[in-house]
Amino acid sequence: MATTVRRTLRACFAWAVCLAALSVAHGQELTPGALPRTLDRTPATLHGVVRNASTGEGLARALVRIEGDADAGVLTDGAGRFEISGIPVGPQAVEVRKPGFRDRGQGGGSGVSGENGASTHNVMVAAQMADVVFTLAPTCAIHGQVELSTGDAGQGITISLARRTVEAGRAVWQAAGSTKTHSDGTYRFAGLADGVYAIFSQPAMESELDAVPGPAGAGERRGYPSVYYPDARDPAGEAKISLSNGQEALANLTLTREAFQTVRAETILPGGARYGSGNPAWAGMNLSAMLMDAQGLILPYAAQFDEQTQTVQALVPDGTYSLLVTVTTSRSTAGAGGNASYSAAMDAGPFTGSVDFSVTGHAPPNLRVPLSAQRPNSVPLSGARSGGEKADGNGSGTIMVLVNRASGWIDDAIASAYANGRLPGPLHSVYTPPGAYWVHTNIGQKGLCESSYTAGGANLGSEPLIVGLSGSTAPMELALRDDCAALQISLPESQAGIVAGEEIFYTVYVVPDFDFTTDLTPVTLRPSSGGSVTVEDLTPGGYHVYAFAGEATLEYRNRDALAALTHPGQAVTLSAGATGTIVVEAQER
Repeated sequence: MATTVRRTLRACFAWAVCLAALSVAHGQELTPGALPRTLDRTPATLHGVVRNASTGEGLARALVRIEGDADAGVLTDGAGRFEISGIPVGPQAVEVRKPGFRDRGQGGGSGVSGENGASTHNVMVAAQMADVVFTLAPTCAIHGQVELSTGDAGQGITISLARRTVEAGRAVWQAAGSTKTHSDGTYRFAGLADGVYAIFSQPAMESELDAVPGPAGAGERRGYPSVYYPDARDPAGEAKISLSNGQEALANLTLTREAFQTVRAETILPGGARYGSGNPAWAGMNLSAMLMDAQGLILPYAAQFDEQTQTVQALVPDGTYSLLVTVTTSRSTAGAGGNASYSAAMDAGPFTGSVDFSVTGHAPPNLRVPLSAQRPNSVPLSGARSGGEKADGNGSGTIMVLVNRASGWIDDAIASAYANGRLPGPLHSVYTPPGAYWVHTNIGQKGLCESSYTAGGANLGSEPLIVGLSGSTAPMELALRDDCAALQISLPESQAGIVAGEEIFYTVYVVPDFDFTTDLTPVTLRPSSGGSVTVEDLTPGGYHVYAFAGEATLEYRNRDALAALTHPGQAVTLSAGATGTIVVEAQER
């Protein structure tokens, strides 16, 4: 959905509003647009207290500073109080920070903050203003020790951290960092925001020599498989670690020494040729490979092409795996090597193939991965005008479709391009590895909104898109309409005035009651920017509007999560071609 927002920059309000707000120094609350006859440039004093969000007590030695002025900063005293004098009246950006704490801003618990855990507060400075209260939350930590089944400390083991976040309205896992264990096997992740985390170890071989697959016929290697806390072999069995209010969690891991086998697989191109056989026709081709478990989750075991054996190979412990191979080209190959069938196949695009196998004490022999050309479906477009005529898509802008995996692990947070184009279409698809994906539609052509997006009759707003091994999907269609609605969202009059102190702002989500694939862009309501926002290009129908004080991230595609909110949201129905209005139920100051 495209959004028209009358916004200001973070700390610089609209010029007319900035001028008007200066008279707040005289204790007058102004409505946006009112201008004083004279400007009061008398310096004022900013004072207040920084509190610990966990205890409510004053926080000593927290730094409070005016952004952009290195000299305008002080440390709070033992009671958490501060005072900065000589500040010009008017809007100022104030930064608050302290090691071991994060600035939760007005959102409380969103975990969103800037560098070093600090965020910026918009403060209207005035003479004889009341105390300003800032709140910092203690950061959390996860620590533990890695022990090996040999009884030794697990030194130099890579430990990875994942965090549960919300991306495009869905809860996903996202990589949040990694570290290596110390000589005694200990590790620590500090400075963590409130949230849900997972810990897992990367595979580790017993020696650097063991990390290199051996020649054909070589014996097994020894190492330590990846373990997901507390003792699972795949991401599906991981334990969730919930942290809040400065909690510190203990997560110890025990790694078992096991045999690793060298698995090799030949890659067979269309026509029966073996990839990497030395034929100059293969020049300019790039091969990539990955290992997945039975649930389709990507595993941290490396798979790569070996020039010496001319095979894809990987070192893995006992288990069940799927090897996915992709071959792409980096140059035109027409007529390469005089192989006509090869050239014709290469013109078709990338190749993919997979093979399932199990390792039980020895590597399976004679693995082959036959490749087939990728033939992704194009996406037909249809558009309807309000009068029943076909929409022609006049105007600039591109319709883009992005996808992200729906596997349930950390690669889900990565979005990639799937198709793009304009009306009358179709949208042209690009290579996408096989798997299940959530679809995200970005309609860049003004005046258009989504009517439906289906694949084989299934609504892609509620069901994932399934991409087959050849890149094909069930027949898709994206239907657009040009009788879109709009919604003007405003603060209540009691919240719209500009007053001295920290400016309270609100994050607002306009969530359809129906399934949809377009991503929602939250809007921000600020008194300093007029207290009103208009959201355009909305599909006609029923909506719920959710307003949160400060920064907020909403899992808006999860109906159960919406139902669990303490505020049910405000219902509104938008008519085709019309602009609705709503005054949000914002919290009182």
